[in-house]
Order: sequence, then structure tokens, then C-alpha cells
Amino acid sequence: MSGSAHSTVLSGARVVLPTGTVAGGRVIVEGERIAGSAHEGAAITDLTGHWIVPGFVDMHNHGGGGASFTSGTAEDVLRGVRTHREHGTTTLVASTVTGDLDELARRAALLAELTQQGDLAGIHFEGPFINPCRKGAHKEDLLRDPDPAEVRKLVDAAHGTARMVTLATELPGGLDSVRLLAEHGVIAAIGHTDASYEQTLAAIDAGATVATHLFNAMPGLAHREPGPIAALLEDERITVELINDGTHLHPAALELAFHHAGAHRVALITDAMDAAGFGDGTYHLGPLEVEVKDGVARLVEGGSIAGSTLTLDTAFRRSVTLDKLPVESVVQAISANPAKLLGLYDEVGSLEPGKYADLVVLDAGFEVKGVMRRGEWIVSPRPHEAS
Repeated sequence: MSGSAHSTVLSGARVVLPTGTVAGGRVIVEGERIAGSAHEGAAITDLTGHWIVPGFVDMHNHGGGGASFTSGTAEDVLRGVRTHREHGTTTLVASTVTGDLDELARRAALLAELTQQGDLAGIHFEGPFINPCRKGAHKEDLLRDPDPAEVRKLVDAAHGTARMVTLATELPGGLDSVRLLAEHGVIAAIGHTDASYEQTLAAIDAGATVATHLFNAMPGLAHREPGPIAALLEDERITVELINDGTHLHPAALELAFHHAGAHRVALITDAMDAAGFGDGTYHLGPLEVEVKDGVARLVEGGSIAGSTLTLDTAFRRSVTLDKLPVESVVQAISANPAKLLGLYDEVGSLEPGKYADLVVLDAGFEVKGVMRRGEWIVSPRPHEAS
């Protein structure tokens, strides 16, 4: 059979598969998908000296490229999505921030349409159901207890595209809201919380499965009051989000989480806002003004960290080069685990035949040299071509 323009063999790289890394491996792309075998005459792209890893999956992201997922037009949202794709994130969930319920419902309708078009992988509602004393970059007068009826209103507004809701589960209605979300197949994430150890365990028993940016916006770990961190790290039912940007977490905290939870229970996220991939300046995160200086985003009023300017390629590179984590563990945390949580692992999250050809080409220093999404190069590598 003769090869087609959409039949490509990426050869010679170290390929990270679920079973381990294959030196001098190859990935066969047929149209949008990864194939198990190549047609005769398929084009060969020599990527010797590089790594090929699955496309990154970001389940907590508020924007990028100067565009906000929380307030921008559909065109703005797509600009932010493109920015993150250029940095290797081929699957992205759009996160909102605290706002008026009706406004959030309208926002959900726009994001739902982009999800149905295939541009997004769903919606994450972060707020308004969070604890005022752990509000971070959320407007306090808009916060509210997690009334299950109001949680249901947001989920319904997403028309089947709600993937996750972050809750302070210790607040009135918290446990009932967790149960509601679990019944509807939506991830209940514990975050922006002041819960005790015991209250956190109760939320896990009710069906919570994710810790929203572990360590951040929650009580610290103390020897007599272990709080939510200990409960979330020790329970096998919980996947912990980590923001590895050098600002949100000390390297020792990252190491503690990976060591105690294990790579199979970590999801590396960006928690990015508009400035990701764009630059310093003044921005808005929801209704609040944010100043980005030297790549760190903080509220103008109060100085709280306000999301990040992180892209997942930087998180990947930091995790391998500075934190000395195995490449395979980082791939698990940045691709496979979030894909599984989102119910998308049959399509993305690993380099296996039948899945979408979503992949990232990295050089020996783990810099992005190529990004492919659904068989199309978003960032084209400059390989030695052979035929």
C-alpha cells in the first residue's frame, strides 16, 4: 500500500510509553491517530537525540497569551488555548474564578460551546463555594456556601461539559455538594479550604477525588493538627494537583508530595492566568486586579499570589532537571493522570495505537522542539528528513 501525506513515522527518539522509555523508538501517525504499523512509503522524520512524550493535559488553567478564560470572548479563549498548545498542552480544561452565579452560568455556556467544538476539554469551576479565610485571589463578597442547588445550577449551565468543581467541603452544604457532584460524574475537588484532618476525610468518604493545588490556600501541616494536607496525601482515592513554578511550592514540598502520594497520584497543573506565555504587566483575574512582575502574579490589593504565569513545558523541565524526578514519573503526572481523571484516557494521555496523535518533542535539555495535536504540527520540529 502506498503511503499518504498523513502517514508519518517519527523515528530515532527516546519514546516514553506507559511501559517505560524506548531508546531509538518510533511513533507512527496516521491522520489524527497513532497507528500500530506504518504504510509502505510513509514519510520518516528522524528525531534522534530527542524525546517524544504524550501531549500535556492541564486540568486547571485560567488563561494565557494575554487572554482570560474567565472573562474574554470566544476568540480570546482560543488565543489562550493556542498559547498553551505551543508549550505542549494539547488538552486543556478552562477554569473559572469566583463571580456572580448568573454571570458564571453565562460564562459556562460560552466555554461549553468551545468544549463541544473540541477546543477545550471541559470546565473547572473554582469558586464561589470556597472558604473566605482561604480565599486567595477570589473576591470575598462573592463567596458563598456550597448549596447543592446552586452547585447543580452551575453544572447544568455547563451542558455536560463540567469536569470539576473546587469546594471548601467543611462549609454548610459541602458534603451534600460532593455527593451531588459524584452522582453527576463531576470531580469534587477539595481546595481553598480551612478543613481539619477529620473534615477532609469525611469529604473524601463522600466522594471527593482531587486536592486543588495541594499546600496552597489551605492550613499547613502541623504535628498536632495535621489538617487537610496529611489527609489528602495519605488517601489513595485522592489525586493531588501541584503547581511547579518555583513560586507556589518549595522543592521540598514537591518532593514530599511525589514521595508520599506517588507519581500515580500527582497531577501537574499550571493554574495559569492571562500573563502565561505573554509577559509582565497589569491584568484582571475575574473582578480583581493583578500585577505580574518578574513572572509572579499577585493581587494589587493585598498581595496574594493570583494564579501563575506557568506553562506545562516549564513545569516538565523543572521537575526533571531541578527536582531530579524520573522522566516517566513526570509524564505520568503531566499527561496520563489528568487524562484518567477527566475520563479522556481512552483518547489522550499516552502514546498508544488508536489514541489521538497528541505528542511533544523535547530536546536533550527538555526544551520544546515540536508539538503535534491530532496529527497536525502546531510547532514543527527541524529534524533530518528521510524518505
